[in-house]
Amino acid sequence: MVGILVHGDNHFIVRGPLPDQEIALALVQHWSLIQIGTTTPPLLDRWHIVSREFRENLEWAVVVPGDRETSAAVAKLLAELSARGIIIHRID
Repeated sequence: MVGILVHGDNHFIVRGPLPDQEIALALVQHWSLIQIGTTTPPLLDRWHIVSREFRENLEWAVVVPGDRETSAAVAKLLAELSARGIIIHRID
C-alpha cells in the first residue's frame, strides 16, 4: 500500500499500511529530523519513504498537525483523494 503522511507544510509519500495515530506521530518525528547514521526503529520498519509514485496509487492519507499550514499543492491532492473516496485521517 502507498499513502501520504502530511505534517504541517511537509509531506511524505509512504509505502506501507495505514499507520495508526501512535505510528503516524512516530514516523513524523523520525523523518522530520535528519539523523545521520541512525537506523530505523523496529516499530517503524514497515514504512518507507518513496520518491516517486502516481497519485492514482495513493490508498490512504494521514494529516498530523504541524507549526505551518499545509501547502496548497498538498491540500489539492488531499481534496482529490477525498473525492475518490479515500478517508483523510486527521490527528489532533
